[in-house]
Amino acid sequence: MIIDLRSDTVTKPSKGMLDAMLSAQVGDDVFDEDPTVKLLEERLADMFGKSKALFFPSGSMANQTALKLHTNPGEQVICDKFAHIYNYEAGGASFNSGISCKLIDGNRGMFTANQVEAAINPDAFYYAKTTLVEVENTANRGGGSLWDFEELKKIKTVCNAHELGYHLDGARLWNALVEKNETPKQYGELFDSISVCLSKGLGCPIGSVLIGNTAIMKDAVRIRKVFGGNMRQVGYLAAAGLYALDNNLNRLTEDHKRAKEIGEVLSKLTFIKTVEPIETNIIIFELQADVDESLFILKLSQKDIKLIGMGSGKLRLVTHMDYTDVMHDKFISILKNFKL
Repeated sequence: MIIDLRSDTVTKPSKGMLDAMLSAQVGDDVFDEDPTVKLLEERLADMFGKSKALFFPSGSMANQTALKLHTNPGEQVICDKFAHIYNYEAGGASFNSGISCKLIDGNRGMFTANQVEAAINPDAFYYAKTTLVEVENTANRGGGSLWDFEELKKIKTVCNAHELGYHLDGARLWNALVEKNETPKQYGELFDSISVCLSKGLGCPIGSVLIGNTAIMKDAVRIRKVFGGNMRQVGYLAAAGLYALDNNLNRLTEDHKRAKEIGEVLSKLTFIKTVEPIETNIIIFELQADVDESLFILKLSQKDIKLIGMGSGKLRLVTHMDYTDVMHDKFISILKNFKL
């Protein structure tokens, strides 16, 4: 039994999801003729109270398209130093859009309205023009941290005052919604554009969706084409997304519960220095200085446990729908009896 806790992207489609995919009605989406992807896009747009949504093969492409739609070359986006768009999208902000990132030194991937205000460049020709603020909820490198919605509203006020766009990287927004009992429409009212991932937590094999109103989404399909992301009978994948929205949202609380239980065990182990606060399905922890990280990962792999190193001495575990109760009990037992 392999226990893979590297990411919530390692899941396989369930039988129910596969059945939905195989029975999907499809057409050529480049000709705007795939009924199932249209249904998914319309459903997500309606969920968030927006007028348009567009399916993408990846969250990175959805985010990169949003950056392109909000900015012009030479401009600047404000984001946290841990932001996915800065750390894990291969320098796409500069390569694809010709923009720079003004990094905020936030708290576990989150920052305040006052920090945004301070990060806006002066209106002088020798500064990059600030045009966009980007938020990631939950924040991956913050350990699946959850933003305070009231702070997000304050940031929106700053954006309005300075005529800045407001984009949400909501790759794991579903986790935030179920944990805090918030609604998609609350976020739709706040952000100009939102990307959501269907293959993180919800069990889909592929897919993200970019959501916004008509004005910001006007050229989204064109940019997706420029980035090479147009697809044909995409309804087979969209059907997985529809199934996930119907069946896999509420169960995310199970992942959160298991993550917190793992954190409790880790915090009691002498070779663990710290465990960061656990709010959703991500556990980030640090080994004691005298513990060899490579050896630690190797010894767990020999027990069929997979996890990932994040650099700077930190490691990450992510619970997900394919991580069962049986696996959880076994992993907890291994941790409690683990010897270096």
